[in-house]
Amino acid sequence: MPRLVQLDTFHSESGNLTVFEKMMPGTIKRVFYIYGAGNKIRGGHRHLKTWNALICLHGQCEVFVHDGEKETHYKLDTPQTCLILEPEDWHTMENFSQEAILLVLSNEYYDKSDYIYEGYPVIQQQNSL
Repeated sequence: MPRLVQLDTFHSESGNLTVFEKMMPGTIKRVFYIYGAGNKIRGGHRHLKTWNALICLHGQCEVFVHDGEKETHYKLDTPQTCLILEPEDWHTMENFSQEAILLVLSNEYYDKSDYIYEGYPVIQQQNSL
């Protein structure tokens, strides 16, 4: 089940510090970021074992998630907000603002055989954030 969490952020005269820790099982093995996506839809898959954490560092984007039981839309528009996706969470990232930079942290290395591109049957939208 996807979780939207507020990351601990510390403010001072010398700037802000936001901390990502203890959010996913295991260790972070892969880090990548998406930018310049514009109107393109990214993702369109779920995983067998990989957990992902999504943080929009700059600008904003939307994430559609279907966990097999319900569908949810999330708007990521602050670097203090993190969306945790479990392996069964089929997802797409879309509607990127021009300046959007979406950071993704994964607890597994890239493995083509870990990706499942087949989505779940469409159900009525139950929740929007």
